[in-house]
Amino acid sequence: MRLIAPEKAGLPADLPHRLDALVRRGGAPALHGVVVARRGRIVLEWYGGGEDHMLNTPLGHVHFGPDTLHDLRSVTKSLVALLYGLALESGLVPEPGEPLLSLFPEYAGLAADPRRAGLTIGHALTMTMGLEWDESAPYTSPENSEIAMELAPDRCRYVLERPFVEEPGEQWRYSGGAAALAGAIVEKGTGLRLQEFARTALFEPLGAGPFEWSAGSDGSALAASGLRLTPRGLARIGQAILNREIAPGWIGEMLRPRVPAWEGVSYGYLWYVGRDGRATAMGNGGQRLFLLPDLDLVVVVTAGAYDEAGQDTAPRAVLEDVVLAAIRGDAR
Repeated sequence: MRLIAPEKAGLPADLPHRLDALVRRGGAPALHGVVVARRGRIVLEWYGGGEDHMLNTPLGHVHFGPDTLHDLRSVTKSLVALLYGLALESGLVPEPGEPLLSLFPEYAGLAADPRRAGLTIGHALTMTMGLEWDESAPYTSPENSEIAMELAPDRCRYVLERPFVEEPGEQWRYSGGAAALAGAIVEKGTGLRLQEFARTALFEPLGAGPFEWSAGSDGSALAASGLRLTPRGLARIGQAILNREIAPGWIGEMLRPRVPAWEGVSYGYLWYVGRDGRATAMGNGGQRLFLLPDLDLVVVVTAGAYDEAGQDTAPRAVLEDVVLAAIRGDAR
């Protein structure tokens, strides 16, 4: 996407100054990068510097720029939902209503439990499988279910054999394991590693630029958190979703509210969806992809507040206090 002056897309000319002012007053801690696109053009691009990590590997102090890859953490999950949709529209994977365990014949013994046999792909995509899962511990601890999954000999079996804590479909329960199952379904259907399908079906066709995708010991990409893109690349994907350039029949389903997540926010298929039709992909540390279709607006934020209590501060301030405030004409 091409960079243009904000006013050419109907935004105030002082948009960059508003972001600079936010950063100077300390209102966006650990902010690494911002890309704002409207009507298919980038209207604001900003990069800073700071300590960064690649998952749990420290990278030291990084000076970020347009070509610097950044961890997306759990934004990865939302892009896995998009990859599932691309595979679905090509007839390579079953519909969300199909039984989940039918895709994993290697775990036939688990299907002896009627409740487990009743799990669907949709239960995984909405994180409503009803299975025990807890990611409240740090992402460096095996007490965290996602880390325990990656330490297990077979991540999908680990997820599918968790005990039930509620009936499937009743309650949203945040689960990296759900995303791992979705990624495995894409791999089974396409016959490709998730990272290879993403390259050929999504990143290259859209011109999203370079990427890296950390893999587990089995070679499969970490579908819950392992993707690294540039902010520009993520913004390009966000714009393609708004424009229905890819998987057009799937995107409306993916972003439809399906289950309450928390007050005022629902969950679609691995996406957070607001009452106003706006959608968000979010990841640990302050990684965000905001989609605002009513304003034809895409906002990408990358940050380094990993595992910190206030990690929502920077992305929320960029969106609310800079972008939306500028559109409303609020005084700086």
